[in-house]
Amino acid sequence: MIALHMNHDTYDDNYIRGILNNVKTIAMVGASPVNVRPSYFAFKYLAQRGYDMIPVNPGQVGKNLMGKPFVASLADIDRPIDMIDIFRNSDAALQLVKDALTLNPLPKVIWMQLGVRNDEACALAEAAGLQVVMNRCPKIEYGRLSSEISWMGVNSRTLSSKRAPVPTQGMRLSLNRVSVGGGGTNAADRAAQLKDDKNNNA
Repeated sequence: MIALHMNHDTYDDNYIRGILNNVKTIAMVGASPVNVRPSYFAFKYLAQRGYDMIPVNPGQVGKNLMGKPFVASLADIDRPIDMIDIFRNSDAALQLVKDALTLNPLPKVIWMQLGVRNDEACALAEAAGLQVVMNRCPKIEYGRLSSEISWMGVNSRTLSSKRAPVPTQGMRLSLNRVSVGGGGTNAADRAAQLKDDKNNNA
C-alpha cells in the first residue's frame, strides 16, 4: 500500500532503488528520435540497461527509436506497462495520469522527469495505488545508485569497496550500494532549479 501525502521534495534511496529494480517495461512519453535531445539519451541508456522501452510520441509514429516503434498514445501499447516516464511539461502530467489509470492492468509507477512536477497528478496516481516519483531522472538515479557515473569522474556519493563494473549491452547493474545521506537529491534539485530559473527569465 502506498502511503498518501508522502514527501516528494526528497526521496529515500530505497524507494528509488526498489522502483528501478522491480520495473521491467517503461513507456517514455515524449521520447524523441533526435539524438541531441535529453529524452533520446535517457531512452537509449535505459534500453542498454535491459529495460523494455516503449517510445510514445504521436508526432513520431512510423519511426523507430533504437529499433522500437513509436506509438501515438499509452492506449496504443500492446502489453502491460510497469512504469510511465513523463518527458512532457508539468501541465501535461495530469492528463497523462488520467490516461494511465484507464489501462488494464494499471502501471505500477508514474515517473516525472527533471523539472516536471504536478501534485494533482501525483495525488490522483497515489490514490489509485501507484508509486510516484517527480522531478527526477531515472537515468541519473540509476547511474548514481549503481555508482556507474563514477566511471565518468562524477562523485556518485555511494560507498563501496568495489568499483562499479563497466556495463555491457543489456546489462543490469547492482543498485545496492550504500549512499551518503542526501546524495540522491542535490544534483537533481540544482538541475530543476536552473531549469525553473531559465523558464522564469524567458
